[in-house]
Amino acid sequence: MNQFSSRHLDRAVGELAKLPGIGKKTALRLALHLLRQQEFEVESLSSSLLKMHQEIKFCKRCHNISDGEICSICSNSKRNNGQLCIVEGINDVIAIEKTDEYFGLFHVLGGVISPMDGVGPQDIYINTLEDRIIKENISEIIMALPTTIEGDTTIFYLAKKLAPYNIKITAIARGVGVGDELEYIDEVTLGRSIVNRLPYNSNAKIK
Repeated sequence: MNQFSSRHLDRAVGELAKLPGIGKKTALRLALHLLRQQEFEVESLSSSLLKMHQEIKFCKRCHNISDGEICSICSNSKRNNGQLCIVEGINDVIAIEKTDEYFGLFHVLGGVISPMDGVGPQDIYINTLEDRIIKENISEIIMALPTTIEGDTTIFYLAKKLAPYNIKITAIARGVGVGDELEYIDEVTLGRSIVNRLPYNSNAKIK
């Protein structure tokens, strides 16, 4: 049985409510807003969403989103090719870019090691990270992963795995609160944590 007097509205609200952070009330508000818009505005929105889904690619080098085979960050000759910032997801790339404090390259892992969730080292982009270190002239690895148990576990694993390559490994300063996701941290705090990054000690125990 439809919740609303129109099955079309009911379906639209149901689809919008599937989006993260969107409940039924917000979905209804959005659906009614779209209903009041001109048809060409709704068509423009639906067209842009469909085009995004069909045409966005993932960079073959760093796994960031891209319109081509290689993303705009990796192909930018002005970036520092010797610095590689390791992040969990694409949201973190966007958050760090907004700070205007980092000018190196990125590597998106696509997750963090979490045995409780069944995510192991083989489930994220660690092999391609190692390939990049072998093939590219990387002088510094910057660990910019969540300040959570899973993030710390991933950093610890990576530090041990990358130790034979004798590359400088640093981690963002802990001005970032424990348990915080990077995408929700204000730009000033995140920017300072990158600028004031610290050498990572892989011999320290995970708390």
